[in-house]
Amino acid sequence: MKSIQAATYSVHFEENGYIKLSNLMAKKNYSSVFILVDNNTLECCYPRFMQNFTTNAPIEIIQIEAGEIHKNIETCVGVWNVLTELGADRKSLLITLGGGVITDLGGFVASTFKRGIDFVNIPTTLLSIVDASVGGKTGVDLGVLKNQIGLFANPEIVLVDPEYLHTLSAREIRSGTAEIIKYGLTYDITLFNEIKNNTELNIVDLIHRSIEIKNEVVFEDPKESGLRKILNFGHTIGHAVESYFLESLDKESLTHGEAIAIGMICESYISSKLLGFPTDKLSEIKETIINIYGKVEILPEDFESIIDLLKHDKKNIGGNVNFVLLNTIEDFKLDCKVPMDIIIESLKFYNK
Repeated sequence: MKSIQAATYSVHFEENGYIKLSNLMAKKNYSSVFILVDNNTLECCYPRFMQNFTTNAPIEIIQIEAGEIHKNIETCVGVWNVLTELGADRKSLLITLGGGVITDLGGFVASTFKRGIDFVNIPTTLLSIVDASVGGKTGVDLGVLKNQIGLFANPEIVLVDPEYLHTLSAREIRSGTAEIIKYGLTYDITLFNEIKNNTELNIVDLIHRSIEIKNEVVFEDPKESGLRKILNFGHTIGHAVESYFLESLDKESLTHGEAIAIGMICESYISSKLLGFPTDKLSEIKETIINIYGKVEILPEDFESIIDLLKHDKKNIGGNVNFVLLNTIEDFKLDCKVPMDIIIESLKFYNK
């Protein structure tokens, strides 16, 4: 796959990615290298990485617990302390080897340690490959509120090796597929049609185009003042649902993609009510997503708590909940204000 040039870094693929990483190491002459992993990627991904990575700099592994529940400032403090204890300096490099949690948290840790050290993203899940590793967003959750603390910071390079996807469960592949569906609905219908029409689809074939889309959007609007907001489609309700299931003791937590899939159904419904989004396309979206993800039970008594979490979404301005909605596929409208009764209707529509 051909490399993709972002504003200040490049996304490199497969063997070429490891070559570019070696070139970076030689050029920058780092004093030490720290590899951030979780317990899953240490076992499943670290051995492959080390087979393809050589450096004369000393290497240290920093391991954190896997899961969104650990994507918080307390984990950051732990990593900052380990970096300090192991003698990391401003010429050290942090390599993030993992999924969205590792990528988001690791970039934030690197960008704030000693006012910023270099980092390299090596995403190992479909979600982190097509979304979290690209675009320069870093951060952690505040309690159950998603990505409330963070900053924009770019890696030196992103290295995408699809071989790491073989370590994932089918559920994790489905989770990442939600972000590709989002790109299809907002930006390039070809991606949505490929997923909708091909049950034997090799999802790796859609990776390059998905990263291209995110890069095009971020290149035009790096700080999310306009176009980049389309990347939030499905995420306004989706993040609230994800947070609610994460904090509920009597519910199984959802993956990010599962929650965003619910959000896309709800926000497509809202689009039909407020912008006249075609009902046949709404049905098509709901049917496609349910076929992939199945149904999650969202009880009427859950609605109020989900709405409360929605009010804390980081994209809100002046107390207003801001949505990205669709006039039709590939035709969006930003900063839409939605009445609470329509939001509740959308949750009921999902439940039908």
